[in-house]
Amino acid sequence: MTNAEIKAMATKYVINTYGERKLAFVKGEGPYVWDADGVKYLDFLGGLAVNGLGHCHPDVVAAIREQAGTLIHVSNLYYIEPQVQLAKLLIDNCDMHQCFFCNSGAEANEAAIKLARKHAKDQARTDAYEIITMENSFHGRTMATVTATAQTRYHAGFEPMLEGFKYVPYDDLGATEAAISGKTCAILVEPIQSEGGVNVPSDGYLQGLRELCDNYNLLLVFDEVQTAMGRLGTLFGYQSYGVTPDIIAMAKFLGGGVAIGAMLTTKHIAESFSPGTHAATFGGNPLASAAAHATLKTVIGEKLGDNAVNMGAYLTGQLMRLKGKYPIQEVRGRGLLLGLVMSVDATALAAKCIENGLITICTNNNVLRFLPPININKALVDEAVSIVEKSLAETI
Repeated sequence: MTNAEIKAMATKYVINTYGERKLAFVKGEGPYVWDADGVKYLDFLGGLAVNGLGHCHPDVVAAIREQAGTLIHVSNLYYIEPQVQLAKLLIDNCDMHQCFFCNSGAEANEAAIKLARKHAKDQARTDAYEIITMENSFHGRTMATVTATAQTRYHAGFEPMLEGFKYVPYDDLGATEAAISGKTCAILVEPIQSEGGVNVPSDGYLQGLRELCDNYNLLLVFDEVQTAMGRLGTLFGYQSYGVTPDIIAMAKFLGGGVAIGAMLTTKHIAESFSPGTHAATFGGNPLASAAAHATLKTVIGEKLGDNAVNMGAYLTGQLMRLKGKYPIQEVRGRGLLLGLVMSVDATALAAKCIENGLITICTNNNVLRFLPPININKALVDEAVSIVEKSLAETI
C-alpha cells in the first residue's frame, strides 16, 4: 500500500484524534524509517521518546522473538519470570525498592496518583488527597492524568475535571509552598518538562521540592516517562540532579518500542498497595518485560547515558552554530532531550524538516524538539543539523 492508500483507509476506519497526517511508516532500522512510498527519514523524534535505541535494535528483536515463541501472556495472578528479572534490574540501578508494571506513561502516573492518595490515608491523613502539579506539565490522557496536566487546552470539552489537583508555575518554589495545605499529599513534577517546551529546572529547584515534601510530610513524585533510561545522561533523570523522589513513573523508552510502563517506589510506600487495590491485566506481561529487559540491559551495558551526554553536547554546539544566521534564541535541555528555541513560530520549520527527511516536532509553538536514539554518533548529528539548516533557509 502507498501513503495515500493507507491514509484513505485510516480516514474511513480509524477515529482521528491526531489531526492531519501524510505519512505511513512501514519499516525501521537503527535511526532511520521508511514510509510506504519508499522514502527514507532520519528519526530524531523516536516515536515520541520511545525508540531510544533506534528502530528494531537487534538485542530487543532477539528477545521479542525468543519470548514470543515461548510465552506471550499470562495474567498477574501468577508470577512472571521476565517481569521479576526486569524488576530486579531496575531496582539494582536506582534508589527504589519495588515496581508496579502497567502499559503506558499515563498508567504509571495514574498508579502514582492512586498510591500517593492511598499512602496518605494509611498514615491517618484522612483529608489529604490533593496533588500539586506544574503549569505546562504533561502527565497523560486518562481523566486523572489529564487533570494533573496543567494545560487547559487538554481539558477543553472534558469538564468537569477531577477534584484534587492544584496548579503552580514550574520552577517556582514560593508558589509551590503557598499552595500546600492540610489536604496536600504529594507534589508531582517532571524533572524536565518535555511536552511543555523542554523547560529545564533552575539550580536548587528540585532540591527545594524535596525539602518542601520532607518539611510538610508529602510524597515527591517524579514523572520520568521521558527523562529515564539514560536520556539525560544517568539511567534515571533524578540521578542527574541528585534528588531522590519517593515515587517514579516511567514508560516510553523502557520497552524499546513495546508498550510497557512502570511505577517504582520504596518498600514502605509500596505497602499501601495491598492485594486488590490496583492492577493491570497486561502490565509487565512476558513479551513486554522481555523487550524491556533487553532494552534496559543494553542501555546499562553499553553505558549509553555517557553517549547521550556527549552527543547532546555536540548536537547543542552544532545547532548553536546557526544562531547568528537565523532567529534562534537558545538550545535548552539535557543529554538528548533538547529543544531548539526559536524567536518565531516553529510549526512550519518542523514540517519542512520532515519534508527534507528529518523527523522532529514543534512543541509550545516555538520549540523544535529533539528526542533521538541515545546511541547516535556525530555523523548522524551532522546529518540532522544539515537538514535543520536547509529547512531554516527554506522557511525563515
